[in-house]
Amino acid sequence: MNFRRGHKSEDLEINLIPLIDVMLVIIIFLMLTTTYSKFSGLEINLPTADAPANETIPNELDVVITATGEVQVNRRPVASHDVAVLADALKAAQPASQKEPVVVINADAKTPHQAVIDVMQAAQMAGMPQITFAIQRAQN
Repeated sequence: MNFRRGHKSEDLEINLIPLIDVMLVIIIFLMLTTTYSKFSGLEINLPTADAPANETIPNELDVVITATGEVQVNRRPVASHDVAVLADALKAAQPASQKEPVVVINADAKTPHQAVIDVMQAAQMAGMPQITFAIQRAQN
C-alpha cells in the first residue's frame, strides 16, 4: 500500500565506504597486535678429513661414546654419566708411567652433545688437557 501517492521509494544501496573503513581499522589492529615467530632451520654439513692415518700414540686413552650416551674408557664401561665418576674412570685408566695422556674421543654421529661435553669436562678435571676427536674417513 502506497500512502504517498506519486512518491516512489528509494532503491536500497549498500554503502561500501564505512565497510572499507572498518576493515582497514581491523587490519591495522591485527598488524600491531600480532606476534611474528621466525622459524629457521640451520643446515650444516660436517667436515670430513682426508688426512693420512696417524700411528697410534702409546699414551692415549680411548673414550667411546655411543649413540645413547653410554661411555667406555679403554673398552671398560663407566657406570654413571656423572662428570666426577667419568674423571675418576679416566684417572684409573691412566697407567702411572704415562705423563699427560691424550684423550681420544670416539663419539657416534648421533651422540648427545651433552655427553661429549661431560667427557671433555671430566678430562679437564682429571688433569688431562690434551683432547682429540676420532673421525671417519670420507668415502669417495
